[in-house]
Amino acid sequence: MSRIAYVNGAYVPHAVAGVHVEDRGYQFGDGVYEVCEVRGGHMVDERRHMERLVRSLGELRIRLPMSLAALGVVLRQTIARNRVRDGLVYLQVTRGVARRDHYFPDPATPPSIVVTARALDPAKGEAAAEQGIGVITVPDNRWERVDIKTVGLLPNVLAKEAAKQAGAREAWFVDAGGHVTEGGSTNAWIVTPEGRLVTRPAEAGILRGITRTVMFEVAAELQLRIEERPFTVAEALGAREAFVTSATNFATPVVRIDGQAIGDGRPGPVARALRANYHRLAEIAR
Repeated sequence: MSRIAYVNGAYVPHAVAGVHVEDRGYQFGDGVYEVCEVRGGHMVDERRHMERLVRSLGELRIRLPMSLAALGVVLRQTIARNRVRDGLVYLQVTRGVARRDHYFPDPATPPSIVVTARALDPAKGEAAAEQGIGVITVPDNRWERVDIKTVGLLPNVLAKEAAKQAGAREAWFVDAGGHVTEGGSTNAWIVTPEGRLVTRPAEAGILRGITRTVMFEVAAELQLRIEERPFTVAEALGAREAFVTSATNFATPVVRIDGQAIGDGRPGPVARALRANYHRLAEIAR
């Protein structure tokens, strides 16, 4: 079956879908995006993702291209037309098409919108979680507004490629003070020797991950204590466990950092419990 994409008001074959050469997302990275998990044909945490989308657009002064109700219809239609049962749906909104100029275009310029959906094999994610993944550390060379989910992801791309070349799955950015900020496409967590969960505060320096937010609720139900504070690479190397969270990773154990084993080098019970209970508390639209 051929894939279908939604592009600026039309459902078109994915193979020929395109945007104008002067779309500001293409020219400047002037846009935002969201990625929503699809589970059993339904979106996970749609409300939270749309709230973050609205915030990101507001921070960049880009108009929402349609009402949230209409956008929900487009997302569901794209999932259905691609027959995605388990996978993801991707949404991107840019400032639109205009003559290339660093200044904002005329306020009447309509935003551009693209939606795609694709299936993922849940077994592959489970296999990765069963084995645990490796991460490397890289200097954090991104702009300061990483709290906005923009399409400007070149530092993340370079970091992820460096991880791949090193035989790892993810890269953790490290700030000038030696503290881990977040991963190339995930939030970073550790479990201290005393059993407390630690993750960096989301006020600045990281993206407030939707899965990260739900994990606070999961941890509370499991009676696990969370400390929102920066942690160093040295502290991570001495942790009992480490793991990452994201819409497609849920909670995935980290068993190596820069080639050094974490704990006993195997996925630990805290990350396993968080992963096992995540979808019980996530909001799954029907």
